[in-house]
Amino acid sequence: MDLTVLWFGIIAFLFVGYFVLEGFDFGVGMSLPFVSKDDTDRRVVINTIGPVWDLNETWLIVAGASLFAAFPEWYATLFSGFYLPLLIILIALIIRGVSFEYRHQRPEKEWKRRFDRMIITGSAIPAFLWGVAFANIVRGVPLDSGHNYTGTVFDLLNPYALLGGVTTLLLFFTHGAVFLTLKTEGELRVRSRALAIRAGILTVLVAASFLVWTVLSYGTLPAFVLAAAAAVTLIASVIANIKGREGHAFTLMALTITFAVLTLFASLFPDVMPASNDPANSLTIENASSSPYTLQVMSWTALIALPLILAYQAWTYWVFRKRVTRGHIEAVEHSDVPAAD
Repeated sequence: MDLTVLWFGIIAFLFVGYFVLEGFDFGVGMSLPFVSKDDTDRRVVINTIGPVWDLNETWLIVAGASLFAAFPEWYATLFSGFYLPLLIILIALIIRGVSFEYRHQRPEKEWKRRFDRMIITGSAIPAFLWGVAFANIVRGVPLDSGHNYTGTVFDLLNPYALLGGVTTLLLFFTHGAVFLTLKTEGELRVRSRALAIRAGILTVLVAASFLVWTVLSYGTLPAFVLAAAAAVTLIASVIANIKGREGHAFTLMALTITFAVLTLFASLFPDVMPASNDPANSLTIENASSSPYTLQVMSWTALIALPLILAYQAWTYWVFRKRVTRGHIEAVEHSDVPAAD
């Protein structure tokens, strides 16, 4: 296999992993005001992702580093042209991470409410902007002959990209609500399932519109097949959640995000950054890639490192697989052990 094709596939795999895992993190953060009735509920919600949220974010770091090493021209064009949205995403992720760590440091309600708002905002902004960014990549942006972005930030706010942002926002929101049904008990679990059902129905309508637009305007046969698979698994996830089969619902939701991301990459291939003004200026997997020797070294490194990373992440999720309950939070509050969200 051509190493450029291989690394295009690896980049796609890394972003699939990031959006599936960080997606439910974002969804849990956005669900905070909808499922929580008091501070104990909010602490339960936050603790469902407490052991794993930072581990999930490492997928973005690995994806970014791999993109820089394997496709430096793509990385340079993307991060220069999309500088402001990516900077906003970075700031939002920092605010969100700080909130997880500082929320429990003081007992005042206003202190906690302030950080709760930061968690919600820091989850919603990246969930929306990632969709905007990837939709623009698929749609194409104006590039000059040197592959430099020649548009403005307002060119990125086109109807297709905004629909892509709403789609990822709703997908992650629903994914997080389904995750909460897996990790909580009692009334919180019931509220989470009800939220997942309502959000899931809306997500079906919006995601279907975006996938149809993508396939008809930019798609290929593989993209059509993947989009159809995403639609089927999304509908099946909503049905499974209605029937109370939360494990099936979560798995199907993860598959939905997987197929949706792969639809975008399939629509993109063999380009990595299409030029909307002149196809001759487009970046492809060939003219954007590193040297064959660099890709060969990276391939051997990935062959050794990726299985270890996947094994460690699987082990982490296994260790923290149990549900988080109000009883656990209340027990910690009455113990001498400092409480941690």
